[in-house]
Formats: sequence, C-alpha cells, structure tokens
Amino acid sequence: MGKTPKKDQGETAEETTDGGITYEQQLELLNSIANPLASKKLTKRIYKTIKKASSNKSLRTGIKEVQKYLRKGEKGFVVIAGDVTPIEVVCHLPAVCEELEIPYAYVPSKKDLGSAFGCKRTSCCVLVKRQDDFASNYDECMDQIKTLPPPI
Repeated sequence: MGKTPKKDQGETAEETTDGGITYEQQLELLNSIANPLASKKLTKRIYKTIKKASSNKSLRTGIKEVQKYLRKGEKGFVVIAGDVTPIEVVCHLPAVCEELEIPYAYVPSKKDLGSAFGCKRTSCCVLVKRQDDFASNYDECMDQIKTLPPPI
C-alpha cells in the first residue's frame, strides 16, 4: 500500500525546469502583446543580470511593486513575462514604461523569470536597477533592450 508521490496538477514532465522546456517551445505559449521579445541570447543575459541584481538587493519584483516604484521615479529596465494569463494583468505596463521612457522587454517564461532571482514561484515582471557590482552586465542588457525593434 505504498503511496506514490503526486505531481502538482498543472505540472507536466515537459514544463519542469529539470527536464527543461526549450526556448522554441516557450515561444509557442506567448501572448499576442509580447513585443519586443528578447532573443534567446539576450534572454539568458537578462536572467544572469537578474540573478546578480537579486543578490545585491537592486531588484523590484511583481506587478504592484514594479508599478509603484516606476511611478516614484526609479530608473532601470523592466522585464515582463510573455506567457502571463490573463493578458490584462500586465498589458498596462508597456504604456507606463513608454510614458516614463523606461526600456522594457518581454521574456518567454514567467517560471524562468521567477527562478532567475531564486524564487520557487512564478513572476510576471521585474524592475532591474543599476549597481556598480554588475554594471557591465546591466549596461549590455540595457543597450540591447534599447536596440530591440519598437512594438507594433
């Protein structure tokens, strides 16, 4: 009468970070508003920068916190997950960023975005602030995000 461990209901073997879902598979799950989308290389660089920013306490996570600090005038760049449902949760953030002239980009997965800063939960968006400890990574990401084609 041994019990088998249960998986989370929404989790399949393909979605777990252990097995890994490829970048191309993540692109199939994107919302229609996920533009400008970071390339595969830029996405990896963004995740690396987020990891360094989280250890230096220069990261704002979650929609409420990001929106609050953007309106208070904090500078940096915003990363938004492209697979958030419902879309209405994050659809106002690009307009806020454009109004305040803050660069932003979409990444394919909210799960990977959350795990980039060491959280087991998913995250819809983060605001990365500049610090001297990871300035080179930050500057590279900022430059590449600014050169992404504007949203259609």
